[in-house]
Amino acid sequence: VNPTQFAPSEDFSTYPRTFPADLAALGREKADLVWAPKSVDVMYPDGFATRVAPQGPAAVGLEDAVRPHFFGGVATVVAKLFLQCRPDVAIFGEKDYQQLKVVSRMARDLDLAVRVIGMPTVREPDGLAMSSRNAYLSADERAVAPTLYRVLTQCAERIARGRPLGSTLAQGRQAIERAGFVLDYLEARHAETLLPILSAKHGPVRLLVAARLGATRLIDNIGVG
Repeated sequence: VNPTQFAPSEDFSTYPRTFPADLAALGREKADLVWAPKSVDVMYPDGFATRVAPQGPAAVGLEDAVRPHFFGGVATVVAKLFLQCRPDVAIFGEKDYQQLKVVSRMARDLDLAVRVIGMPTVREPDGLAMSSRNAYLSADERAVAPTLYRVLTQCAERIARGRPLGSTLAQGRQAIERAGFVLDYLEARHAETLLPILSAKHGPVRLLVAARLGATRLIDNIGVG
């Protein structure tokens, strides 16, 4: 767990750490080698003073508006890992879609010899995006949590049928809040740049949502069409 992407008020100390289970999963996939620095000091030794400061998709008013420290921490540790391991390919899940775009842009801009690939979000049978933070949900909250995906899907279907973005998103926001979430954002953005768009004609369109359910913050996203 990378400390530089957590603010002092966030859940670094309690964030789920599943390294043994991760190793077991990699073993089932016949992985040959795991690069896993044993301590924070290995990645950030005494005197460490350099940080990657991404812009572009890292500064579009989504996660960066709520967690302004986050993408600098992500970009710094990912750049270090790329340089340490020199991979040909790096695979990032689409659940953290803005992160995927930030890492892809960074790799291109810094001429890092790695091809960044996004993989579709893995979901529970009821549609909830798999996430370490799902472990924080109570039983009642877990029953409500799939609402985010259902609303995203409904909005995407309406937009694909030609409904205006503004009214569709307004209805989606109301549905999320009625379910008991505290909404950070539900936005339609250009799928590549993550910049705001006014019409699906300016797409491709990506719908992105972040909301709190009790003490747990959940994010999700899907493409339109």
